[in-house]
Amino acid sequence: MSRRTVTISEVAKHAGVAVSTVSYVLSGKRTISADTRRRVLDSISALGYHPNAGARALASKRSNVIALVLPLRAGMHVPVLMRFASAVVTAARRFDHDVLLLTADEGTAGIRRVAASALVDALVLMDVELDDRRVPLLRELAEPSVLIGFPAEPAGLTCVDLDFGVAGARCVEHLAERGHEEIALLGAPSVVYDRGTGFATRTREGFEIAVADHGLKGVALPCEETFDEVYETVRDLLLDHPSLSGLVVHNEAAVGHVLAALRQLDRRVPHDMAVIAICPDDVAERASPPLTSVLIPAEEVGREAVRLVMDKLEGRTVPDSTLLTPLLAVRSST
Repeated sequence: MSRRTVTISEVAKHAGVAVSTVSYVLSGKRTISADTRRRVLDSISALGYHPNAGARALASKRSNVIALVLPLRAGMHVPVLMRFASAVVTAARRFDHDVLLLTADEGTAGIRRVAASALVDALVLMDVELDDRRVPLLRELAEPSVLIGFPAEPAGLTCVDLDFGVAGARCVEHLAERGHEEIALLGAPSVVYDRGTGFATRTREGFEIAVADHGLKGVALPCEETFDEVYETVRDLLLDHPSLSGLVVHNEAAVGHVLAALRQLDRRVPHDMAVIAICPDDVAERASPPLTSVLIPAEEVGREAVRLVMDKLEGRTVPDSTLLTPLLAVRSST
C-alpha cells in the first residue's frame, strides 16, 4: 500500500499549534518562539511531513529552482565542470532550492525558454565567452543571474570566478624566482581559444604579461587532449626551444600526458623541466611527481555564485565583480 501524504493540518494538531504557525515556521516570514518552533519541527520530523512544492510555489510566486546553464562544448573538461555543477547543487539545497541543469549549447534560446515558462527563479551561467551572446539577454530578463566567468564587458552583470590572469602571472613569478629564463604555457585546446572563452584567454594574457615583466623568454601554445597530440606538441616545443626549462599546464585533461611525454623524451621533472599546473588539488597531488599547482576552487566558486544569486533574489545589493585570489601550492615538480 502507498503511504498517505501527511498534511499541514496534521502537523499543527500534533504540535498543538495553529496551521498558520506551522506555515510561519516553514517560511520564516514571522518570528516564532524557540519552544514553539522546536515543537513544530519535532512534529514535522515525527510525521514525515514534506511541504507541497506546487502549493508553496503558488503561495510564494517562486519555483524554488535555479537554472545552471552549462553547455557541454568541445574542448571542455567535463570532470572539472561537474565539480562546479556539484558545488552549485549542494549550495542551492542549503537555500531550499533545486537545480535545473541545461547542458545543450542553445545560446539564448534555452534561457528564453526557461525564463518564459517560469520554471526557475534565477540563473547561474558557466563557460562564459569574452563576446558572449547570452549577455545582452541577461541584462533584459526579470530573473536575476550570476555568471561564473567574465565577459569582456561585464557592466550591469554579476560575475564570480578565480582571477585567472593573476593565476597565469603567479605561475610565471614562481618559475622566475627559481631562476628559469625560458618557459612555456600549454593551455586549453585550440577550440576553446577560438570561441574566446574567458578563463583560458585571461590565463594566457596573465602569463604573457608576467613573462615580459620578469624579462623572460616565453611562448604560449594551445594543447589538445589526446596523448599523441600532447606528445607532438611537447616534442616540437623542445625542438624549437632547447633552453626551455619550465612548463605551465592549464589543461586538466592533458596534465598526465604532458608528464608522460616528458618521460619519453628523457626530460626529468623537476631536474630537467619544472612543471606547474592550474588545476584542482587532487589532480596535482595524484600526479607523479606531485605537481606544484594553482588551485581551481570549483567548490568555493559554486558556493559564491549561489550565495550571490540568492542575495539578488532577496533584493540585497551584491558586488558586480567577485575575483578569488589564486593560491599556489609548492610540491615536488618545481
